Amino acid sequence: MSSLAPTISSVSASLPLPLKDDQPADLNIPDNYIDWVLKNQKPLPPITWSNWWKRLNRLTLTILLLTHLISIWGVFHVSLCWKTASWSIAYYFITGLGITAGYHRLWAHRSYNASKPLQYFLAMAGTGAVQGSIRWWCRGHRAHHRYTDTELDPYNALKGFWWAHIGWMMIKPRRKPGIADVSDLSKNAVVRWQHRWYLPLIIGMGLVLPTVVAGLGWGDWKGGFFYAGAARLCFVYHSTFCVNSLAHWLGEASFDEKHTPRDHVITALVTIGDGYHNFHHQFPMDYRSAIKWYQYDPTKWFIWTCQLVGLASHLKVFPDNEIRKGQLTMQLKRLKDTQEGLTFAPDVNGLPVISWESFQEQATKRPLVVIGGFIHDVSSFMDEHPGGRHLIAKNIGKDATTAFFGGVYDHSNAAHNWLSMMRVGVLHGGTQHGLDDKNVPPAQRMRVMHYHEFGSASSSAWSDEEGIGG
Repeated sequence: MSSLAPTISSVSASLPLPLKDDQPADLNIPDNYIDWVLKNQKPLPPITWSNWWKRLNRLTLTILLLTHLISIWGVFHVSLCWKTASWSIAYYFITGLGITAGYHRLWAHRSYNASKPLQYFLAMAGTGAVQGSIRWWCRGHRAHHRYTDTELDPYNALKGFWWAHIGWMMIKPRRKPGIADVSDLSKNAVVRWQHRWYLPLIIGMGLVLPTVVAGLGWGDWKGGFFYAGAARLCFVYHSTFCVNSLAHWLGEASFDEKHTPRDHVITALVTIGDGYHNFHHQFPMDYRSAIKWYQYDPTKWFIWTCQLVGLASHLKVFPDNEIRKGQLTMQLKRLKDTQEGLTFAPDVNGLPVISWESFQEQATKRPLVVIGGFIHDVSSFMDEHPGGRHLIAKNIGKDATTAFFGGVYDHSNAAHNWLSMMRVGVLHGGTQHGLDDKNVPPAQRMRVMHYHEFGSASSSAWSDEEGIGG
């Protein structure tokens, strides 16, 4: 998610947007654009201890520093009454929704359509968060999505938590963000209006309005300024910043682990619902961030409510089938990782094929039992058998298939899996009809495979070898 910097740079562009901005900025970029930029456009010199102070974005640094200092001073010198506290929280959500429902989901991702009254409300509310104009903010955020975790990502999370959180605004970037088209926003009347009047709007919505409401409402002018104005602004800043940092660091990759975005309820709580970020990066045009009813996403509920009263329409939702594919992909990957950490029965194709006569001869030297056509060395298990050693001892050198498969006891999945680990050979012609499925251990009847593994297994067994591996 985009943030503050450089807020006042967008103020300087207070004139109507030029007509050329209506043309897609990425119309003629090469197919290998990222590699081309990294090869042909040199970044600014690296930051060192001797030049870091020259690389600071002084305007943004001043705005952030003053806002925090004013808030801290107010906390220690101005008492907070419950009315002002309630108004500060309410205005935090109003201006926060201006960013999440407006800047982010409406204009950056076009996840729904909003009526003109709702657009003007969200534009003014978002201005109260003082994070740049809609056009500037969305240009950076679209670049973030297109070039996630690359050098062209304006708040690349791979550069560290604090860089993604606030560093990218405090220090001048080493290279420009990648090209992102905002020609659609250049044609939007509300976006153009806000861009033109941005400076008076941030003063009015950021500080004047919250102060006036508390002052005229219950006579708390100072509290309105310091708490509903400055302190509330600090909270909105860091709420937004957390979508760049915390949402790329805390949680799990529920749909794709290719990039850094993660899903976590804590991030959702501090970002007004934008914390299910792995989902969002997979399905950016979905108006939701959280897809389950119990997940915290007040922005989703706000947009849905606006649709109910006719202020919003065409709420975009990705097909549930595609969402579940993403979830299944990660579930299968986790299962694959678990599967590869386990030891399974020896490969059938690697076991020697033994004649009945050879099996009986070798069973006189060590405890061998035939079950389902496989020869098993049960020496390590005889004293551990729940039914007693004698039930195994009497079947040494014999075929105990019937007894194992329900004749004496219908053994559990665990017993089947454990028995398969004792396989040391295959009895020539010894597999009974109808046991093909049962001869596969339950743990191996369903297997997670990479696509290149299909067809790699051979069905042929070794030729008869008069010996059994121990």
